[in-house]
Amino acid sequence: MSDRLDGWAAANRPSGRAWEISTAQTQSIPASATQGVPTRPAPYRTGQETSTPAPAPARAPAPVPAPAPTVRRRAPKEPLSRRRRIVRLAIVAVSALLLASGSAYVWADTQLNREVDLGRSPDRPPAGKGTNYLIVGSDSRDGLSERARKNLRTGSAEGRRTDSMMVLHTGSGGTTMLSLPRDSWVTIPGFVRPETGRRYNPSRNKLNAAYSMGGADLLVAAIERNTGLRIDHYAEIGFSGFVDVVDAVGGVRMCVDRNIKDPKSGLDLQKGCHTLDGAKALAFVRQRKQEADGDLGRTRNQQKFLAALADKAATPGVLANPFAAFPTVRAGLDTLIVDKDMGLPDLMSLFDAVKGVTSGNGEQLNVPVSNPNLRTSKGSAVQWNVTQARRLFDQLRNDQPVTPAPPTP
Repeated sequence: MSDRLDGWAAANRPSGRAWEISTAQTQSIPASATQGVPTRPAPYRTGQETSTPAPAPARAPAPVPAPAPTVRRRAPKEPLSRRRRIVRLAIVAVSALLLASGSAYVWADTQLNREVDLGRSPDRPPAGKGTNYLIVGSDSRDGLSERARKNLRTGSAEGRRTDSMMVLHTGSGGTTMLSLPRDSWVTIPGFVRPETGRRYNPSRNKLNAAYSMGGADLLVAAIERNTGLRIDHYAEIGFSGFVDVVDAVGGVRMCVDRNIKDPKSGLDLQKGCHTLDGAKALAFVRQRKQEADGDLGRTRNQQKFLAALADKAATPGVLANPFAAFPTVRAGLDTLIVDKDMGLPDLMSLFDAVKGVTSGNGEQLNVPVSNPNLRTSKGSAVQWNVTQARRLFDQLRNDQPVTPAPPTP
């Protein structure tokens, strides 16, 4: 048995040359083609093969996977501190207020009723130093219903008459609020009545007659002629506007040193302090029968109230609150009449000056009087002290500090 196996092995053993070729070809296979790939032994060669066997096909390299996209994540925001939140809210609030204020400014400027032409009079005094505003409260019933007229006891008279007149002077010499009694006995310049075309010569009359006969133009001319002061700006408000402004600011606090009961105006106040609404405020500034000085006492009440009204309207609670400030402005503009050259900055300067007088930065005066009960053909009138009044007017014209006149005897 072993002899047969040995014979078979000898018969099938390859020659030495074939063995070398087979070994050399096996070793010449590239290492890269065998890495990771299972191989099998090369077949025995007999040496009689005439062709070189084809090399084993190389496997394609495995595809390299594409890199995953990089996702950048934002770092979580740190919560705002309380202070930063407050600052941010404040910036937003201020921006909103500035936008609202700018819009309100443009709107208010377009609403001004510029109907008084101060340059119409041919004989005006020369311009002085500083600025002179003429502030007029008229008894115009425009905007009042029949019921409102009855409740406010304004009467049924038509047209417009002056209920108060003040010259407000501002300049480097200080601020002065000077009341001119409506019953002042003065010279009314010559004029032509617009309704009839009839010409009137200069005449002596009460100051408020100038307004009733020739309106604001003649009133300005009469004041300029009798004071020598050139009026730079004019502002007038009627009953309706006055009541609405007082109500819009929430009333004005006034203190009186005695009980006041005036059947004609309807005013009924006890001694002490009160917050006056529009109706009571109107009665307060109109009544004079209960004043010892009559028309002079009324002008002092008007100054006192106007100063208190300006102070109330300028408080932060009103100015910083659009819901309070806008109705105040709108109410004032409803019946406000100004001159053709009056702009909103001029009106604000007037307002600031009135407020300044309230805080003690100025003087509140009545024109010096020599006789508060002068008998005339037009009834009882107020006679100015010519010497003292002229000195006062000269001081205002030259923008000098004023010297208050001694009390009227």
